[in-house]
Amino acid sequence: MTAAERARELRDAIRHHEDQYYVVAQPEITDSEFDALVNELRAIEAQHPDLVTPDSPTQRVGGRVSGGGASVEHTVPMLSLDNAYSLDDLGAFDERVHKGLGDAGLDVADVPYVAELKIDGVSIALTYEAGALIRGVTRGDGARGEDVTTNVRTIRAVPLRLKVVPAGRVEIRGEVYLPRAEFERVNREREEADETAFANPRNAAAGTLRLLEPALVASRRLSVFTYQVVGEAADAIGHQSATLEALRSWGLPVESHWRRCTGVEALAAFCAEWEQARHALEFDTDGVVVKVDDFRMRTLLGATARFPRWATAYKFPAERAETTLLRIEVGVGRTGAVTPYAVLEPVWLSGSTIQMATLHNDQEVARRDIRPGDAVIIEKGGEVIPKVIGPVLAKRPADTPSWAMPTACPSCGSGLVRPEGEVVWRCLNSGCPARLRRSLVHFASRKAMNIDGLGEALVDALVDKGLVRDVADLYGLTSGDLESLVVAPKDPKSERARPRKLGKVGANLVAQVEASKAVAFGRVLFALGIRHVGEKAAQVLADEFVTIDAIIAADQDRLQDVHDVGPVVAEAVRTYFDEPHNRALVERLRTAGVTLAGSARAGTADERLAGQTFVLTGTLSAYTRDEAERAITARGGRVAGSVSRKTTYVVAGADAGSKLEKAIALGVAVLDEAAFTRHIMGD
Repeated sequence: MTAAERARELRDAIRHHEDQYYVVAQPEITDSEFDALVNELRAIEAQHPDLVTPDSPTQRVGGRVSGGGASVEHTVPMLSLDNAYSLDDLGAFDERVHKGLGDAGLDVADVPYVAELKIDGVSIALTYEAGALIRGVTRGDGARGEDVTTNVRTIRAVPLRLKVVPAGRVEIRGEVYLPRAEFERVNREREEADETAFANPRNAAAGTLRLLEPALVASRRLSVFTYQVVGEAADAIGHQSATLEALRSWGLPVESHWRRCTGVEALAAFCAEWEQARHALEFDTDGVVVKVDDFRMRTLLGATARFPRWATAYKFPAERAETTLLRIEVGVGRTGAVTPYAVLEPVWLSGSTIQMATLHNDQEVARRDIRPGDAVIIEKGGEVIPKVIGPVLAKRPADTPSWAMPTACPSCGSGLVRPEGEVVWRCLNSGCPARLRRSLVHFASRKAMNIDGLGEALVDALVDKGLVRDVADLYGLTSGDLESLVVAPKDPKSERARPRKLGKVGANLVAQVEASKAVAFGRVLFALGIRHVGEKAAQVLADEFVTIDAIIAADQDRLQDVHDVGPVVAEAVRTYFDEPHNRALVERLRTAGVTLAGSARAGTADERLAGQTFVLTGTLSAYTRDEAERAITARGGRVAGSVSRKTTYVVAGADAGSKLEKAIALGVAVLDEAAFTRHIMGD
């Protein structure tokens, strides 16, 4: 047998065993036997490089990723799902489906649905061309996602080539997840390496997909389940149940416990069954996805701007546990908000150990009569955020004292104040170390300056050593400052966790800080942490004023004139830049070379809508929401998210809601879809 023949034989064998393991779930050989096949193929390809093919199993792990993945626009938006939190909600969904079909002239006694377990992971869109994997993209914001192809190729459950090749290019959607056993293994390894353990499998999967080192991604052993085909290939299949069968026949993994259910009673039985049985699964699930099976019915039902009307996510009730409230402490946020939180006797709940939970504010603590030392009931809201439901009063000693909000900041000692009309107490000291810590973490976050590696533990060390007194100090750090810096683990999970020097990690961080200077102006503005200025408001301000100097010079009325900038945001921006310390900070960032200006919005040959502001509501038949917005902005108009007296037109599609009502109340002109089309075309 020639080397080429043996290589081909090995590739076929490896693909067969991957299919048996990930798709059929009936492995025929041991892991060591599988590894031996891969190693033999790798040895042949090393001796005969001309035999290497792009879809060879040895080519899953490529070189280091050079940077964050490119942003990719989805050909069809990856919509989120509306939620049902009870069987009554599920019944209401079924009623809406029947009504929608009835309005479309289709009378169905019991609608056929497909119920699938909702995988608690990260949504992914896989594109295959001529049967070969060419791209993997995360869901992102639903309209655009991040290209993570290099990392997706390392996931052995994702075939590099399909067994059955659909015609042309096909997009397949699914969920990347970390099996529970792998989650436990990864956390053990992180603890042994003095690294902070992941909070839950979903966070671990999301973080792993964004790593720059594919070999490390491969070592995490992510997996995937697929559930959707997008485009013409889907239309040809016609049903969700047939889609799942087709995906499996193509060699893609499909979660096997799905069921075709006729009528809402069958759906309710499936959900009730898996609410308990889910704990025996090898992966986390937080509910059931319910979809109308027949694609023709789906077309009749359509979608809102955010959700398809033919699907919903039934969320399992939040699991609860009883534990002891050891004490109530307060934390200080970057804007000075001081909020209480519960320190708990550790308890296992919904896949993770809970030691802290939010208490919102002192009024909530008093309303629920929660006291240190109480036995308390906790739950995970949406299976993610732990919260204290209330005390077990029968177990409370008679002499247990109530809790009172401290009068001084726990970090700097400054007196706390509660502004009129607010429920949150605040520390007004801009030099408060706790505020500084939170500001630094926010400044370095992915959606702001994207300084990878600058987490809470390192921030604590920088502040404690006096190396950083504000965000501008980050740009003066040197490798020498950082390589010898000793960092203590944040919330160590084992006795083996210990402080350590940064070493080469320090030099890498300096490089990350340097790279952040080129971040776009809108993200820099968001990174400053101006109260009430989120990502969208920051980008709107950056687009409108182009430079930070123009924003600083604008009075409150000018700021408030900007679309999507109301009086609250305008006042917060003006207050921030009226503070001399903040203006000095901006100058230091300018000196460091941070981007403090954007590009003026390019003029367009078509300015027929210049000066006009539109608000979109309801569903348009000929346009997606993004397409309508692009049609407006391409002609010089603006799109706002809310209706005000400054709005020129409200465009009302099917099922328009409160925005239409507000437009009528304010006397704002309303365009239906036909009038909107005529208007943007200049007719």
